Amino acid sequence: MNLEPILPELTLAITTIVVILLDLFIQKKVWLTVISLAGIAVATGFAVTLWGENPQTIFNNLLVIDNFAVFFKILLLVIVALVLLASRDYVSKLRRFQGEYHALVLLAAIGMMLMAAGTDLISIFVSLELSAIAFYALVGFLKDDRSTEASLKFILLGGIASAVLLFGMALTFGFTGKTQLAEIAQVIQQMSPEVLLASSGLILGLVLMIAGFGFKIAAAPFQMWVPDVYEGAPTPVTLYLSVGSKIAGFAVILRVFFSAFGSPESLSQDWGLVFAVLSAIGMTLGNIIAIHQANIKRMLAYSSIAHSGYIMIGLAAVGLTPIGDFTGQSFILFYVIAFALADLAAFIAVIVISNKLNSDLIKDYAGIGKRAPVLAAVLTLSLISLIGLPPTAGFLAKFYIFTGAAGSGLLWLVIVAVINSVISVYYYLRVVKVMWLGEPMFEGKIPSSNATKFSLAICCSGILLLGIVPVVIMQIVETAASSLSF
Repeated sequence: MNLEPILPELTLAITTIVVILLDLFIQKKVWLTVISLAGIAVATGFAVTLWGENPQTIFNNLLVIDNFAVFFKILLLVIVALVLLASRDYVSKLRRFQGEYHALVLLAAIGMMLMAAGTDLISIFVSLELSAIAFYALVGFLKDDRSTEASLKFILLGGIASAVLLFGMALTFGFTGKTQLAEIAQVIQQMSPEVLLASSGLILGLVLMIAGFGFKIAAAPFQMWVPDVYEGAPTPVTLYLSVGSKIAGFAVILRVFFSAFGSPESLSQDWGLVFAVLSAIGMTLGNIIAIHQANIKRMLAYSSIAHSGYIMIGLAAVGLTPIGDFTGQSFILFYVIAFALADLAAFIAVIVISNKLNSDLIKDYAGIGKRAPVLAAVLTLSLISLIGLPPTAGFLAKFYIFTGAAGSGLLWLVIVAVINSVISVYYYLRVVKVMWLGEPMFEGKIPSSNATKFSLAICCSGILLLGIVPVVIMQIVETAASSLSF
């Protein structure tokens, strides 16, 4: 058996076992982070060697290795590395379970990487649940009242979402008799549009799968878990959940709906319009409720819901675009990179500040700009990118998404998105105002480790680089998107 295509996942699995065993014998727990990062580096090296290879399926067509899957594997590995670097100061305060924390982070990464490569409903669901179970445990890691409550809500609502998703997959299997995406597409293409759209079982299956996946990407109206879970979870876990889970979710949605349900156009236009409506609801709901938040983690939670809405503009455009045009997919991939960099920078800064203040209230961020100007500048830059202002990556990401949607006949949705972007300026810049114009509520500086400074430097460099010179990344995302098989 050729194991080369899954060497990145195997490397992380081996690293997970090594970390758990080492935790039993070593006293200096910093080595757990070092070993984890070393494993991630090796896995990234293996993933890079797969880039540009001819697409190949493995394990009886359960997984595929193409540029699309490799792109998300590398992106997720970079995110996991930054999460572990940002977690170092936070996790060092935990007397116990540091080994378990690193292991769960790596296990979640394995599940998300497999999600991006899944070409069968079975492998997709198993991969999704592998990452979900790891996140359930991570959310409740602190074992205090808020963390436990958040974990319980996440488990209960996540279980319901998984059941809905599985039911949708079962209906799709019942209608087509297939679980592999390519075979589902073949069955659907052999039917006339009239018969297809009159098949209530398939339509209901699509609706249930949209609902199940919508929960995973924190899309309205399936976002009810997000604020409480983001607030109650340890902040590094909130960061990981906000960025990693969302990116993996959009990867699998793109794979499933484009590969299995991309033709005939009458069907793709239907689910494209569904995503358009969900996009409008998500943007509006997320931005309006974020205005009233006093806790910065809850504010970023509703911001995350809004950004899921922005990304779904791209999904709607994909559904309404003729087969063979990969522009919409490319814009989505660029947006997820820009969002990941900005959200990572914002949450890492929040981790550092909260460690000093022991508070997540926005009012307590007063005067941060005077006590820690560099840290305040980093948080300001990330918030500006989330707004979508130049010269940041967020500006070009929104420009590309909006342009693609307008070209697909979704001008009304672009107008809604622009209005929502204007609304978001208020609550993002409110934090900036408090940091730079408020009077400091504490004495001394805000300490941060070299690992944290390094992770912030990478995020900020990426935000500015993609905002000023996007051509290199655009070439990569176009290559990845064009390999998405239909």
